[in-house]
Amino acid sequence: MKIKRTFWPMVGLMVCAANGYTATNNPILQQPNMSLALANQLINATLNACHADNRSAVVAVVDRGGNLIAVQRDDQVGPHNTEAAQRKAFTALSTKTPTRLLAERARNTPDSNNLATLDSLLLIGGGVPIFSGKDIIGAIGVGGAGGAVQDESCALQAIQHVLPTTN
Repeated sequence: MKIKRTFWPMVGLMVCAANGYTATNNPILQQPNMSLALANQLINATLNACHADNRSAVVAVVDRGGNLIAVQRDDQVGPHNTEAAQRKAFTALSTKTPTRLLAERARNTPDSNNLATLDSLLLIGGGVPIFSGKDIIGAIGVGGAGGAVQDESCALQAIQHVLPTTN
């Protein structure tokens, strides 16, 4: 009797597998993603926002896979900020969370303390995820504008300017 109960569900799974059924019924994903043109618009808008506040910065944009698409650095910004901006963008993308908020959670929530131990994440403000509707399409990271609040402010102003209806 036990064999019969386990036999029919297995047959059902084999039939579904043979017919190619998956959770989406389509093995080819079509997902929105960050383009180079959009990345450049965001970088220019971010630098303009920083410059309007008499600040210099470096800005990095990654696509939905965490790949660096574009980066620009003002002349006066230290070279370490380039890597920081890219890591902030990656962290915001990976966690779908602004890095300033993530850093605060890691400091104040015992369950999140371990985030600081992951080498790929940088828990400093200035990274902001970018969405198209509910889909994350990339992220922007800013460094060297004078601190986490200023870095994040430049990024948020740029996103609001370039993508006002999606965020």
